[in-house]
Amino acid sequence: MTRARHTDVRETIGEDHPTCRLRDILDRVGDKWSVLVMNLLGSGPKRYSELQRAIEGISQRMLTLTLRSLERDGLVERTVTPTSPPRVDYALTPVGQTLSAQVSGLITWAEQHREHVAASRLRYDAS
Repeated sequence: MTRARHTDVRETIGEDHPTCRLRDILDRVGDKWSVLVMNLLGSGPKRYSELQRAIEGISQRMLTLTLRSLERDGLVERTVTPTSPPRVDYALTPVGQTLSAQVSGLITWAEQHREHVAASRLRYDAS
């Protein structure tokens, strides 16, 4: 039996094809840090330090990159209040809010099924 060779979708259909553009968006909103940030912001604006404390395991650099990417994609907005030191708040944009319910559902599903997934991994790895 021959195994199918992995081919990058962009190589076969071109980067401007709707499938590639869709994959680009799914890559952004589907990565674990983006999902966790969006879930936290679903309950309202947060300061950077609040986000960092709430997301176990995220580095300062990764949180900064994630927030910048979400801001670039129009899902998160950054508001600077000129105080000393400046206060920076992050909130979901109206488009980000439309995604928030979906992200929340994914988080709920993961919480409800994590034990099943862990047990299945153990069984699989043991065989």
